[in-house]
Order: sequence, then C-alpha cells, then structure tokens
Amino acid sequence: METLQFLHSKWAYLVLIVLVLATINALIKFFGDKEFDAKDFRISLFALITMHIQLLLGIILYFTKGYFSTIEQVGGMGEVMKNSALRNLIIEHPLTMIIAVTLVTIGYSKHKKKLTSKPKFKMLAIFYTIALVLVLAKIPWSIWF
Repeated sequence: METLQFLHSKWAYLVLIVLVLATINALIKFFGDKEFDAKDFRISLFALITMHIQLLLGIILYFTKGYFSTIEQVGGMGEVMKNSALRNLIIEHPLTMIIAVTLVTIGYSKHKKKLTSKPKFKMLAIFYTIALVLVLAKIPWSIWF
C-alpha cells in the first residue's frame, strides 16, 4: 500500500511535466501555424499514456486505501461532504482527475481524426489545456511540498 502511494505520488510529477509539455507544444504550434510531425504525435501520446497509468494507480489506491471505511467511521457521505479535507480527498480529487484524463483522451482521439496540422493542434490545445487546469486545481499541493 505504501509502495502504491509512493508510486502514485512520484508518477504525478512525470504526468504534470509531460502534460505541461504537451499542452505548451500544442498551443505554440497551433498559434504558430506549424506542421504536425511525429514528435508532436509522440508528445501527445506520452501525455495520454502517463495520465492513464496515473489513473490506474489512483483507482487501485482509492479502493485499497480504506476510504469506504473512513466514510462509515465519520458517519456517512453527508459528514464527508461537510469536511473539506475529506471531501477533497475522497470525492473532489478523484472525480476531477477522472474528468482530466477523460478530456485528454477525447482530445487525443479527436486530433487523430483531423487531416491537417492546424485542427490537430487545436484539438490537443483545447482539451489538454482544460485538463491541465483541472489537474493543477486539484493537485494536493500541501502534500507535494
């Protein structure tokens, strides 16, 4: 369990770096009218893969960490929702991160269907930027530093 928590926490640094890189790359190349090449494909794919691995680690952690017994111990979901720390840990962080991974997946899938560079970068820029904002909003910064 501690190993899984360690992996989830440390892998998050890589996820954040790659997501920032992929987002900035898409934005710069979209606004710069650049051509989409193999490097751009790999960057966006690597962001997708790292996020999915992080999601998998997070889901396993969520179900093995004992959050369900915590919900019982505090008196149910009503009490969890009244406690901002628990609400963030048990509801807001996981849900927001699932939405962020979904957005990256949608953006990646949509970009593959586009035939020219500008629309490819547009799809990646829109979806990856929104996902990045959500990730930045729900990273538990107090635990990170």
